[in-house]
Amino acid sequence: MFYHSYCGAVVGIDAHVIHVEVDVCDGLPMFSLVGLLSSETREAKDRVRISMRNSGYKIPVKHITVNLSPADIRKEGTSFDLSIAMALLAAFGYVPQDCLEKTIFIGELSLDGSVKGVNGVLPIVCMAKEKNFEYCIVSCENAEEAAIVQGIQIIKVSNLKEVVEYFSGTLVLKPYKSIACEDKNSQREELDFSEVSGQETMKRALEIAVSGMHNVLMIGPPGAGKTMLAQRIPTIMPELTFEESLEISKIYSIAGLLDENESIITRRPFRNLHHSITSTSLIGGGYMAKPGEISMADGGVLFLDELPEFNRNTIEMLRQPLEEHKITISRLHGSYTYPAKFMLIAAMNPCKCGYYPDRNRCRCSENQIQNYLSKISMPILDRIDLCAEAKEMKYNDLVTERKGESSYNIRERVKKARKIQLERYSMEGIRYNGELSAKQVERYCYLGEAEKKIMEEVFEKMELTARSYHRILKVARTIADLDEKDNITSAHIMEALCFRGLDKKYWGDGICR
Repeated sequence: MFYHSYCGAVVGIDAHVIHVEVDVCDGLPMFSLVGLLSSETREAKDRVRISMRNSGYKIPVKHITVNLSPADIRKEGTSFDLSIAMALLAAFGYVPQDCLEKTIFIGELSLDGSVKGVNGVLPIVCMAKEKNFEYCIVSCENAEEAAIVQGIQIIKVSNLKEVVEYFSGTLVLKPYKSIACEDKNSQREELDFSEVSGQETMKRALEIAVSGMHNVLMIGPPGAGKTMLAQRIPTIMPELTFEESLEISKIYSIAGLLDENESIITRRPFRNLHHSITSTSLIGGGYMAKPGEISMADGGVLFLDELPEFNRNTIEMLRQPLEEHKITISRLHGSYTYPAKFMLIAAMNPCKCGYYPDRNRCRCSENQIQNYLSKISMPILDRIDLCAEAKEMKYNDLVTERKGESSYNIRERVKKARKIQLERYSMEGIRYNGELSAKQVERYCYLGEAEKKIMEEVFEKMELTARSYHRILKVARTIADLDEKDNITSAHIMEALCFRGLDKKYWGDGICR
């Protein structure tokens, strides 16, 4: 006898249909499970056998073979239990095979027959909808997360017996509807740019950066407001679209960070990392290749405070993700690709004590300053679009009654600039200026004769690389979008260049490149 059911396996951020095939025949009593399985998946045969028995369903003494196809996709985790059990129950006549044809089963079985929640439900449900499945059977824990996806019916169950009775027609279960709150504005943090006194240059740099998703390095003495400004960046970022929310929520679902109270991510991620973070935690990996912090920050901000305090090798791991906006992790059983379209915000002091170049307060030697700054390599600096210097705060700056511009006003300008970019790149597969490739820079960052002459002079004088040249043009394109101009002008280029001079000021020829 041959019977089957369907479930899903997550590889990277995507899911694949897994065909659970069951063959029951006479012969030596055996229950074998095959199909490139991890250790926890191989253990499913014991969980399934005992949960079926404790739910009141007898397993005949037969030779049972269960194959999870295709065999070239590695199956990891415990989400296959429910599908295996349903295929077996169909083989033993407890449920009709026809009922399993358009259904995806997701869930882990306890020994008492209850269905438990698993990670990675959202990518599997999205895949099920794309493959024209009609139903998804999930645990009560995963119901809210699964119901985010429209166009497919979600049936939540608490135990194996409920599933059998549902398909046998003795129990009626209505499709579950999501009750997630859609009011994103009410969830916005009570932080505002107007709370930060002074630092207008840094605020302007962050406005440009957010408008085009550019990377920023903030340099200045301690207590100047660098961290305060970074924490308020999400307040000037536009709300997530549903598509963006879904993509980010997939990542959090795979990482197991979604729960019943937060079934979908509705706010831009802000990942504030401690300098003790390991390379694996930053970029992702481990035995099961889970997403790292750069993927968790997708669509939002990755904040590295006190950048030189991070391990240099860890910082160097950011080179490829900053260029390609994704990370590919290769393991013995396959490669896993996760998105990493984050905005890097880094903050640092100019020296160990923090007061260089103020020689009245800085007591660091030239050698100490160079050793401190050399922890940041030139290839990493080359991937930074804007460098902004924080000025030391004065007493009058703190006690002034004149408040700075609010986050709301800045956010409205950012929205307009981003709308221009979304329309311009609608056929390019990108969203923002910060994602432009070298070929796209030539197309969308057109320069007139006067602008070309400026860039030619600057290229030689500042000893720019091809990468830094393109990044200046991307920033100039964003500034032009903020001004709602079709073409880049000399003024836009000059402002972009103002945010590229600090690397020459602090990182001289004496620093190891």
